[in-house]
Amino acid sequence: MESLLIWSFQKPPSSLHFPATAELYSLPTGSRVEAQYCKCKALGNPENNHVIPMRLQWHRQLATQQFVRNNVKRIVALSPRCRSKYLVNATSEHSLESEPSKSRGRSIQHALNAFYRFSRPHTVIGTALSIISVSLLAVKNLSDFSPSFITGVLEAVAAALLMNIYIVGLNQLSDIEIDKVNKPYLPLASGEYSVITGVMIVSSFAMLSFLLGWIVGSWPLFWALFISFVLGTAYSINLPFLRWKRFAFVAAMCILAVRAVIVQIAFYLHIQMHVYGRPAVFSKSVIFATAFMSFFSVVIALFKDIPDIAGDKIYGIRSFTVRLGQQRVFWICISLLQMAYLVALSVGVISTCIWSKWITSQMLQIEHIATCSLYIIDHQESDEMMSRVLNSKLAKKPDLKNRVWRL
Repeated sequence: MESLLIWSFQKPPSSLHFPATAELYSLPTGSRVEAQYCKCKALGNPENNHVIPMRLQWHRQLATQQFVRNNVKRIVALSPRCRSKYLVNATSEHSLESEPSKSRGRSIQHALNAFYRFSRPHTVIGTALSIISVSLLAVKNLSDFSPSFITGVLEAVAAALLMNIYIVGLNQLSDIEIDKVNKPYLPLASGEYSVITGVMIVSSFAMLSFLLGWIVGSWPLFWALFISFVLGTAYSINLPFLRWKRFAFVAAMCILAVRAVIVQIAFYLHIQMHVYGRPAVFSKSVIFATAFMSFFSVVIALFKDIPDIAGDKIYGIRSFTVRLGQQRVFWICISLLQMAYLVALSVGVISTCIWSKWITSQMLQIEHIATCSLYIIDHQESDEMMSRVLNSKLAKKPDLKNRVWRL
């Protein structure tokens, strides 16, 4: 084990006998050793030897347990006050002390944090909530809330989340250079994950998703996974006639197909046919949910590219944001959201269900407050300030984009 020690002393005599402090650079950052005695040789003048019996005592601050072995060569570089460098043969009296439990805990925490960022949690939350919501549309009475219903929903959510991680992971593998500009905090872009690690993760999750779909035995669920797999792959992978994300309209259609059609219809049929054993009949609520999510998916497709304008410009991704500008796309998204919610509220008002009317009245108040807030922002914010908001709030802390996904 080669190590670099930074040592400070004014003038090394032929025999040194003193405690000194040094940094061991082969160990993790922040680790320190205390050298009490050592034997060293001047690098510039090999004839000058200095015998210094050395004992190392390591005060750990990070990760892995390591040991100093006998007769290990070490380079000692003196501080700027000294002009000589010495080669040290260090002998340890005992293994270095470690904190395995603390180290293990930090390693696990770091691994979980990296995977959390890799999985793109806002898409995970959006997918789970969408499946749960559309599954509830198949419920006709309280007796439908059975263990089989809960099991069916959990099976659908688990399989869909596995496929979701495959899709977002493949997108990161295909966009490593772009993400170094747009999303440097992602594990592949930051170097926390190697390309091989990323490939292993996405391959494993895709196989697990299909395996779970096959075990469940639901054809609507299996076809939902298969179509999502095909569209997600075509969207991201850099092959001839693929990588559809380069084309703004085609990219939006991919997202609309998965989020508005596949999630709504296929997972509804999974509950309706596989769990309840009923015929494939689409209720008005399912048709309305599909139409609403079609609007919403367009908003998602447009909104997700707003903070990514810098990298997309550099690497030739012709998104709507690159073509039209951040501010224009932002307000198009807000207008589409308002239209979608106004239609939803109108449907709720004319509904014959009392609980639907009550929920609609509450939503009207929220929509009114949100619309007024956006109106005030629109008239008070200058173009320069709005640009700063879009770049800082969305690019560095993409909370608004994540909230749109969670809606």
